[in-house]
Amino acid sequence: MMHATSLPEMSLSPSIPSPNSVGPGARVETSGVSYRVWAPQVEMVEVNIYDPTDLPAETILPGQLPEPARRIALNEDGGGFFTGLDELGAAGDLYSYRLNGNDSFPDPASRFQPLGVHGPSMVVDARHFPWNDDDWMRPELRDLVIYEMHIGTFTREGTFLSAIERLPHIRDLGATAIEVMPIAAFPGERNWGYDGVYLYAPAECYGTPDDFRAFVDAAHSLGLAVILDVVYNHFGPDGNYLAAFIGDYLDEDCKTPWGGAIRYGSPDFRPLREFVAANPGYWMRDFHVDGFRLDATHAIIDESSPHLLQELTRSIHQLDGFAIAEDPRNESNLLLPEEETGMGFDGVWADDFHHSARVSNTGENESYLGDFTGSLSDVLETLRHGWLYCGQYSRVQGKNRGSHAGHIPPVKFIHCISNHDQIGNHAFGERIGHLISPESYRACSVLLLLSPYSPLLFMGQEWNASTPFQFFTDHNDELGRLITAGRREEFKDFKAFNHPETLDRLPDPQTETTFRNSQLDWNETQLKEHAGMLALYRTCLALRSAETAFRPQDRETYGVQEIATGIGALRLSGSDTEWLVLFDLVGGHGGQVLEGSISPAIDGGKWELVLSSNEERFGGNGHVEKLTSELHFTVAGCAVYKAQN
Repeated sequence: MMHATSLPEMSLSPSIPSPNSVGPGARVETSGVSYRVWAPQVEMVEVNIYDPTDLPAETILPGQLPEPARRIALNEDGGGFFTGLDELGAAGDLYSYRLNGNDSFPDPASRFQPLGVHGPSMVVDARHFPWNDDDWMRPELRDLVIYEMHIGTFTREGTFLSAIERLPHIRDLGATAIEVMPIAAFPGERNWGYDGVYLYAPAECYGTPDDFRAFVDAAHSLGLAVILDVVYNHFGPDGNYLAAFIGDYLDEDCKTPWGGAIRYGSPDFRPLREFVAANPGYWMRDFHVDGFRLDATHAIIDESSPHLLQELTRSIHQLDGFAIAEDPRNESNLLLPEEETGMGFDGVWADDFHHSARVSNTGENESYLGDFTGSLSDVLETLRHGWLYCGQYSRVQGKNRGSHAGHIPPVKFIHCISNHDQIGNHAFGERIGHLISPESYRACSVLLLLSPYSPLLFMGQEWNASTPFQFFTDHNDELGRLITAGRREEFKDFKAFNHPETLDRLPDPQTETTFRNSQLDWNETQLKEHAGMLALYRTCLALRSAETAFRPQDRETYGVQEIATGIGALRLSGSDTEWLVLFDLVGGHGGQVLEGSISPAIDGGKWELVLSSNEERFGGNGHVEKLTSELHFTVAGCAVYKAQN
């Protein structure tokens, strides 16, 4: 509780922008700093501006804000909006909103929280950053090779600026886009990012807003697009003061995995919807971000028309950006344009490829993996359609899952063998390379990198990093205990999360050790046992970049089949070259090749081996399977051949 008896009230300047001309937040004007906030549940709003010398140098806890240096009363401008101008204001000012003369809170539209999610917001002026990307052109959708990273664990320092130093590695690898896990301000010093509470503010533990601009600018200078992971299905539990401004914005009768659904379809909360819908445009204009991965779109509930997802993809496309959905429903309408009653996404995370490849090697068929047999048939069907479930009955979900996708271009399916969820949701954060043989890991990698679908890599995957990626948080003690308990409940169907002997060994998400253990060790890239894997990734991605056959625009130029017991074939046609990818993801399969099943379609052409995952240069044993009528893979492997006129 703060008291203002000794503070002068400052008058409202007549030069305030029209309430409909700008969105909420603090903006630097020629005549000072203008403030605008939506607070329909509040009768009086004031802005507290603080003297920096009265503030601590580290994170502020709830209720620790000092008395302000000055206070400005805002005018109610209709519709629950309050606006005003601080004629003495400037970029760098720290402020909060005082509601009804009582408690003060950060700005829901904050652009930066330098002292944490409970501290004052900072006035930020984005107009003066020295951008160097005037000639930048985003890559075509078909050319995307996405490299997912978590800023805090990508380097030992865990900042935007330290990450810049490693960007040449990603370029040299052959990736064309970086996907940054959520950076919206979250509580504490470490988090996956899905507990964000300020959609417009880069997390202070990673650096300043200008540091993130420098990161994007550096990526563009190296030919790398930047895709930002954003969370619009819920707000985090700590530091979220939105209800104090706008009331009960959650529909508790409509549940999501995080509680009540946000009332996006309610007319009473239209400004909240507009606030979220404007968020991608902010990141694109102020930070030059190229696209977005929208987290858990199936949990964004909206019964109105157009759906919020359509509104989001439309705004992203208007600025020439990418829109990618994370959605387990396998619904093709996500990828159809809005004029065909689709949601307009350019791509979707299609995890069925990961699930099929993982179960084939590990036999894990617990929880959401229970619908996958690990058979070659599963892998082939996924390669044929983009995802495995196209309307079949899901035993796990207890209903039919998915829809036909033959009319969807393959580039729109994002495949992986590793991502933050599939690693971090494992009890001990083991990467798939820790769980399967090196031969199988190399074979799965080649198939991922040279399939017609868009590959996504998780940082460190390219050298089979030894470091795990564990689930970590930095909440207050009470909330931390609830998060740990909730995680165990969420994954109770996995034996490791409910076996008494294992529970005691599970990493504690709240300890700094769990976070530090998850940071990449870049020294590994120089070690012999990792160098071969890195060479394999670079070689495959160079081939993918050079040959458009691996990046087809449609489904007419490739096909898959089982050509011998346990051995799959992916065949792709270029303008004058045929490509053949033979694979056995687990090894030990073979048999007589059906006559004509792998004959070149090009007259007179002969198959020439281009690479094998078991070559010594990639860390293999040097045994390369010969393409004969009796084909056998003694160990897991993937071999690539071409035939030309």
